[in-house]
Amino acid sequence: MTLVGSSPRQRAWRIALPVYLLFVTAFIVLYFETASAIVTIWYRSETFAHGFLVLPIVLWLVWRKRSTLTQIQPANSAWALLPLAVAAFAWLVGELAVVNALSQMAFIAMLALLVPTLLGIPVARAITFPLIFLFFGAPFGEFVMPQLMAWTADFTVVALRLSGIPVYREGLQFVIPSGNWSVVEACSGVRYLIASLTVGTLFAYLNYQTTWRRVVFIIVSLLVPVVANWLRAYMIVMLGHLSGNKLAVGFDHLIYGWVFFGVVIMIMFWIGARWSEPDPEPAVALTPSAHTALASDAVYSVNVFFVVGVLLLLALPHIGRWAIDRQEAALPVPVLVAPATLASHWVAVPEQSGGWQPEFPNPSAHISTSYAAGGQNVNLYVGYYRHQGIDRKLVSSTNVLVKSNDPRWSQVTNGTRQLLLNDAAVRIRTAELRGTPLAASVDAQRLLVWQVYWVNGILTSSDIMAKAYTALFSILGKGDDSAVIVVSTPKGDAGQGESTLQAFFGDNADPIQHWLQKVKQ
Repeated sequence: MTLVGSSPRQRAWRIALPVYLLFVTAFIVLYFETASAIVTIWYRSETFAHGFLVLPIVLWLVWRKRSTLTQIQPANSAWALLPLAVAAFAWLVGELAVVNALSQMAFIAMLALLVPTLLGIPVARAITFPLIFLFFGAPFGEFVMPQLMAWTADFTVVALRLSGIPVYREGLQFVIPSGNWSVVEACSGVRYLIASLTVGTLFAYLNYQTTWRRVVFIIVSLLVPVVANWLRAYMIVMLGHLSGNKLAVGFDHLIYGWVFFGVVIMIMFWIGARWSEPDPEPAVALTPSAHTALASDAVYSVNVFFVVGVLLLLALPHIGRWAIDRQEAALPVPVLVAPATLASHWVAVPEQSGGWQPEFPNPSAHISTSYAAGGQNVNLYVGYYRHQGIDRKLVSSTNVLVKSNDPRWSQVTNGTRQLLLNDAAVRIRTAELRGTPLAASVDAQRLLVWQVYWVNGILTSSDIMAKAYTALFSILGKGDDSAVIVVSTPKGDAGQGESTLQAFFGDNADPIQHWLQKVKQ
């Protein structure tokens, strides 16, 4: 059955579809920057390359529902304006806080919500799954990478020891008698996880009719790639070990990984297909009196006030962003000059960071200076950010203490601790760094590092709270000025490094904040 016909509902569809497509076109033009950012990530990232298939799959899923859709009267729905407004505001918050994932998810949410807004809630209900499946096009999920890497390292080390192979481990690096290994981003399994979840969800929708079976299979599609990646990592290390490091030690171990993953997924689908449920009998064409979702046979009407209202709702976030960007762009470039003294007895000395600096690219301004007091030495790094955007932001997956491929430094521990500053509890991040590859020396130079964010006078160690404060202060017209404060010192013996950083933070938290507040002004 096609959408072209002589019945009133089919004539309504002939008006509603062009109106909807015009709105979608206008929406994509209005939010072209976000749309192009999503497509760019699909193109350059193997993790999200499946995004190119999402829209064709969604269109195919909608086409499968065409018989049901032609039995529903399309109509505008004012009820959908509220969630549409929430999604539009979420997009604005994502832009102000420079949270690309939030902006992109909000973009897809608005795209999906245009269906109930312009075509009606009954139409959206009929194609609920295709609309939900649109969200698999969002390049989202890499935030789980550090945890997946840690789990992979944990499993691999335990499995090697159970296999009788001695292992010395620090952080994500470990040494066995035949060589040294490290778990890097490519070993996290996040690509397998996202790919498995995407195709697993589609498989569950197409092959099962009961909700519980669909949910169970989706959970399985989440767990299987995680466990499979653990086994893959263990087998690659074993292949290298047993072959004298001739197999699975270069690019070929990635090939082995994908082959293994493909086999595992095929087995998962083969087992899942054994419990597949047949499609229900095709629904008989319904009449308006037989189904509450079928409206009267009125022709689809285009309410000018409703159309203008929807367009204005979609445009408001851009108007707000333009006004805020204009205000922030007028501010001068901040200038950081390290104070000669902080607290009275902490005096600037020649830098003694051991050649290490945190990886926070493209700040508006930054300093790296060492301070000494009573035989204690601390290196202070401050990266200051103003008028943040895609290329300059305080919180990002690329802003780290040490890159995973750093040839000299590696991070071996991380955690948090709570400090009492001016009778207020402040949580900071802690880490330990080692100065040479694990295989080269066990007794390498070690640094203790403490890190905290400063956002318009507020200290926090949380990425989420730093983003939230940045967006809030931007909306309130107070700007997005923020900074990362990183202090480091040699680890030393018997807790020497801990006591040094404790003393420095206790003495200088206030002076540093006052100094940053002056820079902001």
